[in-house]
Amino acid sequence: MNIEPEITRTGRKMAQVLEGARTVFLRDGYEGASVDDIAKEAGVSKATLYNYFPDKRILFLEVAKAECWRQESACDEMIAHSHPPATALRAAAERMMRIFLSPFGRNVFKVCVAEADRFPELGREFWESGPARMRAKMIAYFRQSIERGELAIDDLDLAAEQFGELCKADLFPKLMFGIQDHFSDAEIARVADGAVETFMARYGAR
Repeated sequence: MNIEPEITRTGRKMAQVLEGARTVFLRDGYEGASVDDIAKEAGVSKATLYNYFPDKRILFLEVAKAECWRQESACDEMIAHSHPPATALRAAAERMMRIFLSPFGRNVFKVCVAEADRFPELGREFWESGPARMRAKMIAYFRQSIERGELAIDDLDLAAEQFGELCKADLFPKLMFGIQDHFSDAEIARVADGAVETFMARYGAR
């Protein structure tokens, strides 16, 4: 994010502070999170917390950056390039859905939206480390499948975006509007199967 100097301190206490802050920020958001709550959750004194992070803003950005790294790791295993589209896209759909339907995915998304005005760079970082990377991996897979004669796609960017939106059908709006916050394997499978079937009906090579 290049907003603050890199935090170079390491060790058990540092890890405790970051994990405690992660829990509180994802639960309460930036504005609702207090230094007292973070210190308590982390099991450290306020003096220890301030020794690492003299400003709540710096701590929030460090936690957010770590969440972006988590997204990058999840993206690395998103899609198997050697598999045919119906198989590869079905696995990718379920992985994507389990990320953004998880408590972690939901809360990070909400924090990024809620704090967009305060931390505009956070939204960009979150997008680049998560959705943009997923999209790039999908496009790379589409190109290989087109070369193998499995898919017929003219606008790769649009197709990748459409696939992601198909995976959000039904369940994601319910999650965001607080209608439902837990989803069964059967509910996820239903949407994942529908996403792949719809995508293949549009882009499968004839």
